[in-house]
Amino acid sequence: MIPGNSSSAAAPPRRLIPLTMALAIVTAVSPADAQERRSARDLGIVVGVLPTGPLNQITDVAGVRVGHVTVTSGDTINTGVTAILPHGGNIFREKVPAAFVAGNAFGKFAGTTQVQELGELESPVVLTCTLCVPRAADAVMTYLLGLPGNEEVRSVNPVVGETNDGFLNRIRLRPISESDVLTAIAEADAGPFEQGSVGAGRGTIAFGWKGGIGSASRRLPENLGGWTVGVLVQSNHGGVLTIDGAPVAEALGGAPYGGAGPDAPYPRAGMRPRAGGPGGSEAPEAPASLEDGSIIMVVATDAPLEHRNLERLARRALLGLGRGGGSMSNGSGDYVLAFSSVPLSRLWDEERVSNAAMSPLFQAAAEATEEAILNSIFLATTVEGDRGTVEAIPLEPTLEILRRHGVVPR
Repeated sequence: MIPGNSSSAAAPPRRLIPLTMALAIVTAVSPADAQERRSARDLGIVVGVLPTGPLNQITDVAGVRVGHVTVTSGDTINTGVTAILPHGGNIFREKVPAAFVAGNAFGKFAGTTQVQELGELESPVVLTCTLCVPRAADAVMTYLLGLPGNEEVRSVNPVVGETNDGFLNRIRLRPISESDVLTAIAEADAGPFEQGSVGAGRGTIAFGWKGGIGSASRRLPENLGGWTVGVLVQSNHGGVLTIDGAPVAEALGGAPYGGAGPDAPYPRAGMRPRAGGPGGSEAPEAPASLEDGSIIMVVATDAPLEHRNLERLARRALLGLGRGGGSMSNGSGDYVLAFSSVPLSRLWDEERVSNAAMSPLFQAAAEATEEAILNSIFLATTVEGDRGTVEAIPLEPTLEILRRHGVVPR
């Protein structure tokens, strides 16, 4: 892994910026990470019936920008920051309509009570690790207060979500700095971006395999409005991985609730605890089950929607989560934040989408969420971390399962 003094709890993490450089360094070190990773669609897995946007990412929604900073140090620190900006202007001055939905609320998503109360978003959406939320929120306040035109502002609402990456990341060090957050925001771009074990997805786990950042989009035909829906996920959740009906988790020997079978070599999929434990302490146990964990889903659209219909749209992302086998367990934080990229200052001048016209957008949100989760897993690389190693899902065995079930052609 990247050089660092992993024996010292106080060792400062390396901050690898820009992301393209970070990814090159991270993926060049471990043979397991050198495997070719491909998106679900590149592997022949087609989710749903609607066409994708040109990039098949959330940045297909006009104006939306995404930036990552990946933070690593040796095999101790694996975390990062992912920032999603609804547009490239002053988001505090040009607020956008937004809504928030909690599936199961075992987690933290700072700022969402105000989003839900007022129906508007005035901040970048920043994702990071659980114990890094306060530092990230403070950094977002620094960003917002420093924007030209905000010199007299005395209240801002930073929006920061999280998942717990404490198996691969020595999370108690809270290794995110203000600079990491500001860099992720500053370098956010409207084009294609990396997915998998990067940014806020560097240390995450999904269905017992390496999770991460994933994205997908859907573009409605013109006769259905021509709108685009994009989704970005930070997958760190559990459940029973299912792909287009194929029982992948059970076939790979990593399903919870006894599905792994008593003779499975390790019933927690790709998770391998470190011998001797972190820092040479007694070996820790892996998480008790494969069903727990969390996922953040960010849904963006260029459709002119007000708060009420954005909340309805957000709920359909939970359908996408369920279609892939996520069950929103007791120990899971399953959150959706949805926004329209049309600023509130323009929204009331446009003809908003009627209730009767929402169904295609609902379908788009469910499909894009399901595919974004798959991309977060298929594009993730194996990561060695503080308490052990989490392997990337093996592509060829998974594809063979999908071939047997007719999901991809033989």
